[in-house]
Amino acid sequence: MKGKRGRFLGKPNSISTLKQGLVFNENTFNQYSQTPSSNKEVSMRSEEAENRLLLVDLEAKCPPGGSETVILYTTSLRGIRKTFEDCNTIRFLLGSFKVLYDERDVSMHMEFREELWRTLGGRVIPPRLFIKGRHVGGVDEVVQFHEQGKLVDLLDGIPKSPLSGPCKGCGGMRFVLCSSCNGSRKVVLEDVCAPLPVRCVNCNENGLVKCTVCF
Repeated sequence: MKGKRGRFLGKPNSISTLKQGLVFNENTFNQYSQTPSSNKEVSMRSEEAENRLLLVDLEAKCPPGGSETVILYTTSLRGIRKTFEDCNTIRFLLGSFKVLYDERDVSMHMEFREELWRTLGGRVIPPRLFIKGRHVGGVDEVVQFHEQGKLVDLLDGIPKSPLSGPCKGCGGMRFVLCSSCNGSRKVVLEDVCAPLPVRCVNCNENGLVKCTVCF
C-alpha cells in the first residue's frame, strides 16, 4: 500500500510538471514563431524603402516652368529612326501611367531645343525626361527605372491627365498653323505706301503657333 500510495502521490507532481512544460513550450513556440515573421516584415519594409527611388536622388536640372511638372523633350523628325523610336518609348510609358506631362518637340520649335541645351549645358539629343526640376535621363535610364519599378515612385503625386485622347485642337501635335500668315511666315503691311511682305511675329521658324488647348 505504501508503495502504491507513493506511486499515486507522485503522479500529480509529474502531471503538474508536464503541464508547466507544455505551457512553457507553447508560449515559447508562439514567441519564436511570431518573431521571424515580424522581423521578415520589418526587413521587407526596410528593403522596400532602400529600393525606393526619390526625386532628391536625381540631378537637379530644371527647365523653364518645370519645377512642379513633368517635361519631356522629344523630336518628331524621323531622319534618325532610333531617336524617333526612343521618344515614342518614353511617351508610351508616360501615357501608360496616365500622368499629365508637357511634351516639347525640339523639331517643331527651336526655342525648346535652346531650352534643353541650356538646361543640360551642352548639345544633347532627345528624348530627355524631367520631373519636378530633376533630370531623369534619356530612354536608357527611363526604361531601366521602369523595369526596376522605380519610375512609378518618381511619378508619385503627378496629376493625372484630363485628356482621354488626342487634343481636339491640334490632334496631339501641340502646334497649329499660324492664322496670321497661314504658315508662310510672311505678312503684308497694308499701312505703308508700298506694301512689302515682312516676317510674321506671331509664329515660330516653321510658321507654327502653340496650340491654345494643350498649352
